[in-house]
Amino acid sequence: MLDFPDRLDAAVRRCQNPVLVGLDPRSEMLPEGMLPDRADPTPAEIAAAFGEFCRGVIDVVAPLVPAVKPQAAFFEEIGPSGMAVLAETIAYATDKGLLVILDAKRNDIGSTAAAYARGMLGPGQSVWGADAMTVSPYLGDDSLRPFVEVASQRAAGVFVLVKTSNPGGGMLQDLIADGRPLYRHVARYVEGLAVETAGACGYGSVGAVVGATYPDQLAELRSEMPQTWFLVPGFGAQGGTAGDVAGAFDEQGTGAIVNSSRGIIFAHSQAQYADRFGSSRWQEAVEAATQAMIERLRSETPAGRLGG
Repeated sequence: MLDFPDRLDAAVRRCQNPVLVGLDPRSEMLPEGMLPDRADPTPAEIAAAFGEFCRGVIDVVAPLVPAVKPQAAFFEEIGPSGMAVLAETIAYATDKGLLVILDAKRNDIGSTAAAYARGMLGPGQSVWGADAMTVSPYLGDDSLRPFVEVASQRAAGVFVLVKTSNPGGGMLQDLIADGRPLYRHVARYVEGLAVETAGACGYGSVGAVVGATYPDQLAELRSEMPQTWFLVPGFGAQGGTAGDVAGAFDEQGTGAIVNSSRGIIFAHSQAQYADRFGSSRWQEAVEAATQAMIERLRSETPAGRLGG
């Protein structure tokens, strides 16, 4: 199996776009008819609906995009049945040829970090089978090294939170330490790990989560982290635009994947798609929203060069 950065590079080039579809199922936003018609569906019924919904999204986007990103929290919220459906969703996406980045934002020290990594990383090599996962950096080097080691052994990847898209992220990430914002210290460390784990494409197995909602910092970090894959959240529902994410890419139009969750998977409830498709044709709305995002990124960012 190729190293993760090379598999991601190949998938982005094959699809000629960097779109990452977030799988964030929410019971109140599912298409009509997926949940029982009563006010109190059981966790098992919600889990079954989540599984049906995620499979439906995957069926639509698998021919179009390189990867999906299940958000573990929405599955964990409904307990054991939800966790079982998360595992089934990861396996289903893998079978459809998609790379799977598990958005779990885990971390701890020593043996606990290693257990998280062993359990989640590696298709066919772990119980969860994710190609990559998100982790928090704020416990330091000894909390990240176990993830890097397992990822390297299993041709998997790790995306470290560097500059997140949420409004409150700056409370800690922008604090000045030794004359530089804290997120830039994290960025320097992550770039070092990327260099250590670089694949044939030049990018490493260790990537960075850098939000679309801070375009100036995104461009700044691209220049400081030339061998780090970027996972860019915040596009669409959180306010990020194609223009905002343009600075995430290298000159060839690669080096970044851009996530959209609600803007794609719940497109049937958005004004521009509701009248055209409605809830009964929700998968067509997913396809239309995915294609619209692909076209925006191709026309307004260096990702348009992927098709050249």
